[in-house]
Amino acid sequence: MFDSLSERLQDVFERLRGRGRLSESDVDEALKEVRRALLAADVNFAVTRRFVDRIRERSVGEDILHGLNPAQQVIKIVHEELIAVLGAPGRLDLDASPAIIMLVGLQGTGKTTLAGKLAMHLRKTGSRPLLVAADLQRPAAIEQLQTLGRQIDVPVYSEPTGDPATICQRGVAHGRQNGHTVVILDTAGRLHVDEPLMGELARIRDTSRPGEVLLVVDAMTGQEAVRVAEEFHKGISLTGLVLTKVDGDARGGAALSIREVTGVPIKFLGTGEKLDAIEQFHPERLASRVLGMGDVLTLIERAQETFDQSQTEQLQKKIQRATFDLDDFLKQLQQLRKMGPLSQILGMIPGFNQATKGLPKEALEGDQMKRVEAIIQSMTSRERTDPSIIDGSRRRRIARGSGTTPQDVNQLLNQFQQARTMMKQFTSGHGPLGRMAGAMPVAAGAGRLVPTPARKKDRKKKHRRH
Repeated sequence: MFDSLSERLQDVFERLRGRGRLSESDVDEALKEVRRALLAADVNFAVTRRFVDRIRERSVGEDILHGLNPAQQVIKIVHEELIAVLGAPGRLDLDASPAIIMLVGLQGTGKTTLAGKLAMHLRKTGSRPLLVAADLQRPAAIEQLQTLGRQIDVPVYSEPTGDPATICQRGVAHGRQNGHTVVILDTAGRLHVDEPLMGELARIRDTSRPGEVLLVVDAMTGQEAVRVAEEFHKGISLTGLVLTKVDGDARGGAALSIREVTGVPIKFLGTGEKLDAIEQFHPERLASRVLGMGDVLTLIERAQETFDQSQTEQLQKKIQRATFDLDDFLKQLQQLRKMGPLSQILGMIPGFNQATKGLPKEALEGDQMKRVEAIIQSMTSRERTDPSIIDGSRRRRIARGSGTTPQDVNQLLNQFQQARTMMKQFTSGHGPLGRMAGAMPVAAGAGRLVPTPARKKDRKKKHRRH
């Protein structure tokens, strides 16, 4: 979501680092660029102005300019102020028995899908959730929630017709009687200017008494999301925000503006279409992503959820003994795909955005991973175990079988050798990163596998010179 903003901010900081000692005019010039970058990313104007003013006051007023590393100090201040704008991490209030969570928002923001994601997330943490289908406005909304409930093995309370406030009240009573610890109310989407429907939400809130009233906001809608949040907060007193579709091409302004404008904490981020694509909101992690510093903690958490511990330990031993082969490589790719979109995963590695600035976007898409899998699956068992036997004729056969070129096969083999070397170095470390061995080097290799047409052309020229 923050690709463009992140790239522009990193360019500003790179120029600051290159100047050594800084003057006030250097800081002012850099902050002009920061202001332009934030406004271009659709950050609220007032939020941008206050943000930049605080950075300038701290940068010039704390003897930063006369320190040993002024550029690094300015970047540190920007990081801290970005965290302040995003606010403290919001956590769900689950103290009641059952805890009642009411989801509200406009039509099309992904409330019903979010209800399923939230139920799955809470079930993983030991809760016994119940979903209540209170959207009687949208055709097939009840059926959609029931389908999601079956997929994640969470029961759904529903009635075909009736008053949504009464249905929610009965749903809560059903949850209490059946020992559910959390009840999630999926209400109908509505415009904040529709007084009758907003009144219906107020009745649901008053009769069901939810401990949490979460507004589900589509991050792709930019500043409109901020205005919607303000109106919903005035109407029914929100306790939290959930930003969905943050994996899309949104400029990111809503995420950086909405908390400061409304005063309502962000509690979750929807990071993809799959039911496990939901993250608790951590302002310091999001700030690090915006500034291109990566997000290693989230990366570790996803890896620990995805990678089997015993298989990972076996893999580490194979890497250290230099017996890691292309079958292992393929298994790691398939595991990595379960963690989410490749570009999103790699963006959590510190410095990766800068390192891949020249790569075409398609090099980090899912089709690229499928191509790598096709090449490996076109090899014989012996070739996967011992890639050194793959000569020219074998390369041509593998390329025909996978729908690629011999050059692509050759590049994969080279990347595999590099990945094996990198992984051996990686597994010599300790702690959680060591348990993730293989995932990041595999991903980096996959991302660079197929060259752009221009690179192919350059290689042909080089071949003719020889």
